[in-house]
Formats: sequence, structure tokens, C-alpha cells
Amino acid sequence: MKVSVILAHPRMGSFNHAIANTVLNTLRENRHEVYYYDLYAENFNPVLPVEEIPKDALIPLDILTHCNEIAGADGIVIVHPNWWGQPPAILKGWIDRVIRPGVAYEFLEGDSGEGVPDGLLKAKTAIVFNTADTPEEREKQVFGDPLESIWKACIFDFCGIKNFHRKTYGVMVTSSLEQRQSWLRDVKKIIERYFPK
Repeated sequence: MKVSVILAHPRMGSFNHAIANTVLNTLRENRHEVYYYDLYAENFNPVLPVEEIPKDALIPLDILTHCNEIAGADGIVIVHPNWWGQPPAILKGWIDRVIRPGVAYEFLEGDSGEGVPDGLLKAKTAIVFNTADTPEEREKQVFGDPLESIWKACIFDFCGIKNFHRKTYGVMVTSSLEQRQSWLRDVKKIIERYFPK
């Protein structure tokens, strides 16, 4: 199975990096082929130029590589912190440039874009791991858990992926070493459940 893993956290050695490393190690232990991108490490340019907006646009080679790999992936894992109820800007830009028409979705013939799209991603499963400094109950009750809506409804459902799982770990700022080790064991279990040998 081919699995795309996308990490978006600017600080090397962050807990997001530890999550991503656990994901990578578990997938490789289970003999899956992995495409891995640390967006900050590769200095991914998140700005969508107007020339790239059309479906038939000429896409730069580095973006085309991302597009081809996400289109061919059997599974997708995204790792990022919750910043203002949103992914970091670099990851939002990755979505803008890579989860594009003709790659991840298209509108049916005769539909000018106002209808329900046809999802093109072949992946059967998408998992998002988040870290947060807001307690889970406050995130849901006060803010309405915007990341759940963004990833599940606005992106993966839109692109045809119905098997979606999201897990948030926190509160990071007050977490102990023991809690973080327990969370990494949980990451491993989730990956093993959704991407078995």
C-alpha cells in the first residue's frame, strides 16, 4: 500500500515530528511504501499563483510530483498543530496547490462548478493527527471543532475519501513526558489499525 505522509510544523524536534516519525516507522514496519514530505524542511512555497488555478494549468515540477503522489496514494496521513482552529499557512497552501481540480476532484460534465464534485483521490483512508493547547471539550463547545469540518467535510469528503479519522493530542503545553509517550503509543495503534500488514 502507498501512503502519503505530510508534516507541517516549523520546529525540528517538535512533538509533531515525533508523531510523524512514529507514523513513518509503523508504516514501514508494516511494509507499506511511504511518500513523506516535511513541508517546512523542504521550504514548500504555499502561495498559489493565479496561473496555477485553471484545471489545465502548467504546474511546476515540484508541485506536479506532490500531485502525482497524492493522486496515487492508497492512504493519506496529515500531521500538524492546531493554530487558530486551522492548519498552519504552509499546509493550507499545500492544499491550495496540490488538492486541485483534475487531481483530487472534478465537476461533472455540464456542471459549471456550483454542484457536488466527483472525488478523484483513490485513497480509501485519511488520518489527521493534531496537537493543541486547547482542551478538547473547549475546542468542541466554544469553537465547534473547525479542524474536523475542514478536514472531513471540506477536503476529504469533497475528494471522495469517506474513511476518515482525526485525533488531537493535548494539552501540549502542560503535558508530561509520560503523557507524550502514551500518545505516541496511541499513534502507533491507530496506524496499525487503519494500515495493517
